[in-house]
Amino acid sequence: MVETSNWRDKLGKTCIPQRYVLAIMGLFAIINAYTMRVSLSVAIVFMAGSSSSSETDPNSCPIPPNNGGENVEGEFNWDTETVGLILSSFFWGYIITHLPGGILSEKWGGKYLLSVGILSTAIFTLVSPVAARYGGPGWFIAVRVLMGLGEGTTFPALNTLLAQWIPVEERGFWGTMVFAGTQIGTVIGTALSGVLIEAFGWESVFYFFGSCAIVWFIIFTLICYSKPDEHPYITEKEKKFLHEKLDDTVNKDLPPIPWKSIFTSVPLWGLVAAQVGHDWGFYTLVTDLPLYMSDVLHYSIGKNGLVSSIPYLVMWIVSLTSGLLADWLLKKKYLSITNVRKIFTSIASFFPAVGLIAASYAGCDEIAVISLFTVFVGLMGTFYPGMKVNALDLSPNYAGVLMAIVNGIGSLTGIITPYLVGVITVDKTRLQWRTVFWIVFGVMNATNLIYVFTASGEVQPWNWGENGKPIKEDDLKNEQKKNDEETASQ
Repeated sequence: MVETSNWRDKLGKTCIPQRYVLAIMGLFAIINAYTMRVSLSVAIVFMAGSSSSSETDPNSCPIPPNNGGENVEGEFNWDTETVGLILSSFFWGYIITHLPGGILSEKWGGKYLLSVGILSTAIFTLVSPVAARYGGPGWFIAVRVLMGLGEGTTFPALNTLLAQWIPVEERGFWGTMVFAGTQIGTVIGTALSGVLIEAFGWESVFYFFGSCAIVWFIIFTLICYSKPDEHPYITEKEKKFLHEKLDDTVNKDLPPIPWKSIFTSVPLWGLVAAQVGHDWGFYTLVTDLPLYMSDVLHYSIGKNGLVSSIPYLVMWIVSLTSGLLADWLLKKKYLSITNVRKIFTSIASFFPAVGLIAASYAGCDEIAVISLFTVFVGLMGTFYPGMKVNALDLSPNYAGVLMAIVNGIGSLTGIITPYLVGVITVDKTRLQWRTVFWIVFGVMNATNLIYVFTASGEVQPWNWGENGKPIKEDDLKNEQKKNDEETASQ
């Protein structure tokens, strides 16, 4: 026990602030969550098999010579509708635990909600191959639902942790750094899945990514804490800094959650609209881009995974650079918080939607299609310093609850889009996929307009309770002075 305390004490006294350690571990939490989630999108091409659309599509792209993109005989006899149900089933469980996760993380702290959620997702990821092979699609769907139940606490718990640890002037970068783990996880999950499947078979992706998540769970549980005051090895300097920066917006003793004010908040519903639009586009890409590459461009499984990951790599780079730009604009006071959130969210909505439409009309020109996907979808990364950190602006005290509401409702699109794609692309033709992308275009732009007219970057009055007000040091001193004067007069 002494030795364990010594190494953790040394870690706490290093030059790396503990809030950055927390943020980095939060980043790896999302990376693990997304690798476990999206690896199926590549694996299912090999599990269910793929067939050429040339018989049903007169405009079908030719199969490149020596590309390996010919028909793939899958292990399971699943049609496109069944594949759509399997890809969407994760979200059936995912949306259920969002709100409970947000409430419990506010009450108990985000550490254990986050860690146990990732651990349970890892366990069900490891048993996925057995469920698919011996239980059929029904059991496989059930395991995916259980994975979603575990992972549903991830974003609410992380939002609670960030609200307790990251000051507002650092949230653009560090909030983006953490949430941009969705892109890194997607890049790793899609690129590495193709390589693993070609080398070891489709089962390997579940075993590999599930094991990585268990390693993360052990490390995170040992070195991270829900609040700065609970951390036994944080420096006094950093603790004082966080108190000075956060005490005005984060209460130690929270009043009851102001449900009425939250659910009647116009900025919150604007935030929900923006999340729905983003998720509609993002989940369509994450779950179905490998299928598009297989159906339309006839990519081999290895090339499919690598090429499908490129847009998310660019999205990650854009996320980080735009996060730094957002922080700079705020520190220089060139733009208000509200305008920063609106502008960056609009960029992330309009340009990716245009890029998808353009790619669908680019025909069989590989370079043009991949370039359009990469450049325009990459701009979706400005979403993170846009509306993704907006819940922290509205209510640091109830950030976990807000994230649960916003992300939970947005995740309904994860149920709808894979199934809708499966129904629309039954013949796997380019025209059917173009219809999918036009729907994405309409949803993303309509929801962004709602956000532009309703968004706010200001802390809302209900952050301190239904009828609360900020508890500031000056207020406490004035109240104490008043009490002292009343005592003296008596």
